[in-house]
Amino acid sequence: MTATMIFVNLPVKDLEATKAFWSKLGYSFNAQFTDENCASMPISDTIVAMFLTEARYKDFTHKAIADARTTSQVLLCLSAESRAAVDELVDGALAAGATEPRPAQDHGVMYGRAFDDLDGHTWEIMWMDPAMVQG
Repeated sequence: MTATMIFVNLPVKDLEATKAFWSKLGYSFNAQFTDENCASMPISDTIVAMFLTEARYKDFTHKAIADARTTSQVLLCLSAESRAAVDELVDGALAAGATEPRPAQDHGVMYGRAFDDLDGHTWEIMWMDPAMVQG
């Protein structure tokens, strides 16, 4: 059975600034699916963020584009391998121009922080103690 993939499509105001922001965090872009209107950023083997200019995003929906700086449309949560990895990614995002919408949440067996990217999309980064995950 083939693994199901998820493609998270997000509208952005400035595609080049978005690419520069994510590049500073160590991500790269798939040139085959990246052009002047879209940037394809693999997050894992099964997760891809698709950053679309607002004009290109409008080709896929008749709905108004939400302003992620003032309206919450989605919370994106990525797992991290450790608490330190959570801090490293969020601190890197802040240094690259992101903002931190809330304080870190430390529940002992779970630790998370969040950042709002250049367009206001909220990315939560979370670590959970593997001993707590039941398989």
